[in-house]
Amino acid sequence: MLKVLKFGGTSMADATQYRKIRDIVRSDPARRVVVVSAAGKRFSEDNKITDLLYLCYAHMRYGVSFDSIFDMICERHRSIAAQLELKCNIDAELEALREQMLNGITREELVSRGEYLSAILMAEYLGFPFVDAKDWLFFHFDGTVDQEKSYAKLREIVGTDGCAVIPGFYGLMPDGKIRTLTRGGSDITGALAAAALDADVYENWTDVSGILMADPRIVENPKPIERATYSELRQLSYSGAQVLHEMTVFPVREKGIPLNIRNTNEPDHPGTLVSEEFKESKHPQRFITGIAGKTDFSIVTISKKGMAGAVGTLRSIVEIFEDHTVPICYTPSGIDCVSLVCPSEKLTPHLYSVTEDLRREIKPDNIKVVDHISIIAVVGRKMAYRAGTSGKIFAALGEQGINIRMISQGPDELNILVGVDSKDYAQTVRVLYNAFVK
Repeated sequence: MLKVLKFGGTSMADATQYRKIRDIVRSDPARRVVVVSAAGKRFSEDNKITDLLYLCYAHMRYGVSFDSIFDMICERHRSIAAQLELKCNIDAELEALREQMLNGITREELVSRGEYLSAILMAEYLGFPFVDAKDWLFFHFDGTVDQEKSYAKLREIVGTDGCAVIPGFYGLMPDGKIRTLTRGGSDITGALAAAALDADVYENWTDVSGILMADPRIVENPKPIERATYSELRQLSYSGAQVLHEMTVFPVREKGIPLNIRNTNEPDHPGTLVSEEFKESKHPQRFITGIAGKTDFSIVTISKKGMAGAVGTLRSIVEIFEDHTVPICYTPSGIDCVSLVCPSEKLTPHLYSVTEDLRREIKPDNIKVVDHISIIAVVGRKMAYRAGTSGKIFAALGEQGINIRMISQGPDELNILVGVDSKDYAQTVRVLYNAFVK
């Protein structure tokens, strides 16, 4: 059995966290491949190493000394090495990096060094081989990952029963230059490694005990989600739940590998298990998986008599938004009207040109724009077969005097979307949580 583990920035923040990781890895012989992030914050006012590296590059670009910032980076890694009594020459690594910075280094290579340095230290601490991400994670020229080549190379390096510590967040372009993934990309590296090695489980270790059923900043002590399908995770992530990088799920989902989200600081907690599907009873006691939401949407409603029977009207409306690069998140509709829900920050700069084009091309009877809308998703399995779910939402919100500006149920039976005024956002989340979970 093989488990691939990824540890986030807070798990890599200092020597104490390194010790926790060692205990986690040693507790299970199947935990043989470890992917690490750059050191994160030790406390709220602290700096992430990656942020300091970005700041160093900004200073370099404008010809300003980066010495004081780079000294902070050096101090952190030297402190970890000293406290763990590591023998690797971290000073040589840091001086080599400083020399690169003085003689020319790309922005992407510089910001990738946080993960690189973390992996160097962790590899010695665990007694595992260090496998540089540039030696196996390959990109095409368009920036997409060359999965076939990458997977084959990692299998060649690690073998069927080998161990490894791998830095996340970066790989190699065909021209030999370092390329980074998006922020949070170490999650993707971990998933790619798990997929490449056909792992039995991909464990993503962070600072929360799995996914919570609601935002803990809004709902006091929300219950954890014990298990969820990949489709539900996608819905929750898209709707605002901030636990994993969205792209994380795709490599392991393609291979049918379960994802286990765990807490480095609470290693005995089982966390959240994510899989393609679970065997469920026909009438599970709990059918709501979680509640998530986002604020600052606008709803554009176009009304025109006979719209329902007209061919091509919806396509023309969507093309107008596309021409102005305004993304459409949701499209609830009526008989002779359609609403398009868009992020306000994307719509506002183009609002007048969009509405003018709609009037010219569609000739609507009315266009109405409503701002300051929040969208909350109630996500769960087989909600379409639960009589009264929408009624329960209306009743719960109505009792609290919350006006519903939009409601829509997805065709995949996984969610019900509720749009409310942004001033009612937090209260709506609490009301829905109390109605469906408590």
